[in-house]
Amino acid sequence: MIRRPEPPGRLRGIRLSTRIALWVTVLVPLLVTAFGLLLLPLVNRDLHHQEDSALTDRAAAVLPSVRTLLAADRKGKPKSEQNQQRKVINDALDSGVRVAGQDGEVLVAMGPQPGDAVRLPTRAGGPVTVRGGGRVWRVLTVRIDGAAPGTLWLVVPSNSDDPQLTAVRRRVLLIALVSAPVSGAIALAVAERGTASLRRLSRRAAALDPGAGAAAFAHGRTGTAEVDELAAAIGLVLSRYDDQANRTAQALDTARSFSSAASHELRTPLMSMRTNLDVLAAHPELPHAEQAEVVQELQQDHARLLELLTALHTLARGDLVDVSAFSSTDLAELVDAEVADAGRRRAHAVIRTELPARIRVFGWEAGLRIMLANLLANAALHGRGEDGTATVTVRLRAAGGWAELTVDDTGPGIPAADRATVFHRFQRRQDSPGSGLGLTLVAQQAALHRGTVTIGDGPGGRGCRFTVRLPLAGPGGTQGTAAGLPARRDWLSG
Repeated sequence: MIRRPEPPGRLRGIRLSTRIALWVTVLVPLLVTAFGLLLLPLVNRDLHHQEDSALTDRAAAVLPSVRTLLAADRKGKPKSEQNQQRKVINDALDSGVRVAGQDGEVLVAMGPQPGDAVRLPTRAGGPVTVRGGGRVWRVLTVRIDGAAPGTLWLVVPSNSDDPQLTAVRRRVLLIALVSAPVSGAIALAVAERGTASLRRLSRRAAALDPGAGAAAFAHGRTGTAEVDELAAAIGLVLSRYDDQANRTAQALDTARSFSSAASHELRTPLMSMRTNLDVLAAHPELPHAEQAEVVQELQQDHARLLELLTALHTLARGDLVDVSAFSSTDLAELVDAEVADAGRRRAHAVIRTELPARIRVFGWEAGLRIMLANLLANAALHGRGEDGTATVTVRLRAAGGWAELTVDDTGPGIPAADRATVFHRFQRRQDSPGSGLGLTLVAQQAALHRGTVTIGDGPGGRGCRFTVRLPLAGPGGTQGTAAGLPARRDWLSG
C-alpha cells in the first residue's frame, strides 16, 4: 500500500520562525551575560588604575613632609617631629599612611590600614594587593634614600567590592533578563516576515497539480537567495519529472506502435509461411523440385520476418535513445568500416570512396552505423545497372561547419514526385525484397543528429544521390545534439 505524503500544513513540528525566536531568546541573554563577565574585569582594572594613580599622586604630595619628618627624627627634634606627623596625615587625606625609619621603627601609622600582624611589602615599585583581617588593600611602597633614609607606605582599601562593580553586575543581570523576552519577540516578528516567502512557496508547491508539470510552477524572484534557490530546485525537479514522464509515455507509445506495426506487417509473411507448411504437411509425396521451391519460399519469408523485426527494433531504439549515448565520433572511420563490410556482404556491388583523414561529429555511433549501412544497402540493391552490377560512390567532406556525406549509384533513380515519400514507414517498390524501413532509419538518424537527408539525381543526371549533412563537433567535442535531442521522436509511432 502506497502512503501519500501529507500536505505541509498538516505535518507536525516547530515552525522555522518559532525555532529562530527560541534560539534568539536563549542565545541573546547568554551573550549579554558573557560580555558582562568580560566587562567586569575591565571595569575592575580601570578602578585599580584610578586607585593606583591616586596613590602615586598622594605619595608625591606626601614625600616632602616625610623627608622632613625623617630628618627631624634623625636629629632628635620631638616637637618638630610631631608637627611633621600632623602635616603628613593631612597630606595623606583619607589614605592610610605608615612611615618607618632606617632602623624599621614606625614613626607614623595613621588612617585605614591593615593591622600590625599584616606585613607590608618592603620592595619599592608599583601598588600591590595585600590581604589581611578579612579585607583587601592596595599598598604603595616608597623607599626614601639620602641623609635620612626610611620607608613610606600609602594604603587604601581595595575596590573589589566597590559599589560601581556591584552596580555593573546588577545591570548586566537586569539586561540579560529583559533581553530574553524582548529579543525573542523581535526575532519572532522578523523571522515571520523573513519566512513569509518560504511559506508562500510551500503553499504553492502543495497546491500544484501533478498533471500541470513545471510550466505551472512559474516563480518570480523574491530577493531571498535561499527561497529562490529552493524554488529553482523544485522547478528543476519538476522539469526532470516532466522529462521522465514524457519519456515513459513515449516508450509506451513506441511499444504499442511496435506491437501494432509488427502484427500488421508480419501477418502476410506468416500467412504465407503457414500456407507453405500446410502444403508440405498435406502432400508429403511432392516431387523434390516442388518441395525445394516451397522451402525456398519459407526461407525468404523467414528472412523477411527477421529483417522486419530487426528494422522495427532498430527504429524503436532510435526513438528512445538518450543524449548520454552521444559522443565525439570520427565519421570518416565509421564510413570506411561500413563500406568494407558492405563490400563483403554484396559481391555484386563496386563501392568507391573519397574520404578525408578525419571528420568528427557529435553522434550516436550505433545510430550512425545504422544510417550508413542502410544507405549502402539501398544503393547496392536499387543502384544496379543493366549488367546487374551496382556501382556506388561514397564521398565525405567538411563544408561550412557541416559534415557532408554523398552516396551515388548508377541505378534507375527515384522520380522527383516520389522523393518526399520514400522516407515514410513501409514505403517500398513492388519488386523490393526489403522491409520498407531502411530509408526511414536513415531519416530518423539524420534528424536525431540535428542533420538533414535529401535525394537528388546522380552525377550527369544518371542514378540517384543521397546527401546527408551533419553538424561538425565543436572544439570541446560537442555541438548540435549536445543542445538536446529534437522534439520529434515518433518515427515508429508517428
